Amino acid sequence: MGIRSDLDANFDFEIVDEFLDHYSIMVDSMEVMILDLSKPNMFERSINELFRVFHNIKSASGFLKIVPMAKLSAFVEDALEELRKLNKPVGDETTTWLLNISDMFAQWQDDLRVDNTLSHIKYSLLKIPDLEK
Repeated sequence: MGIRSDLDANFDFEIVDEFLDHYSIMVDSMEVMILDLSKPNMFERSINELFRVFHNIKSASGFLKIVPMAKLSAFVEDALEELRKLNKPVGDETTTWLLNISDMFAQWQDDLRVDNTLSHIKYSLLKIPDLEK
């Protein structure tokens, strides 16, 4: 039994279906927002939208008891809050880290789609890069 089967067994179909639709949209939009964080004219808009994406994933995955997803979302949300405070475009190291984070969420999207167990978080994602303080 994979992650999708587990969700379907424990939650109303409409809730699961709505989560999967929104999750897909959010994952598909991450990469562009991440790349825009390095552009001075796009930073503020992109950091706010990216923060909102991770906040929404954290809330929804927490409700659905998808613990790894909720925890990683909260971890990234905290890092994005630090970047907000710095209020300046990010460098290559941060961009690469966030793109790797995006890849993890895309992997989970695939796990949900094909009803696999949820892939384990790559430990390298848990090391926050120097946020260019």
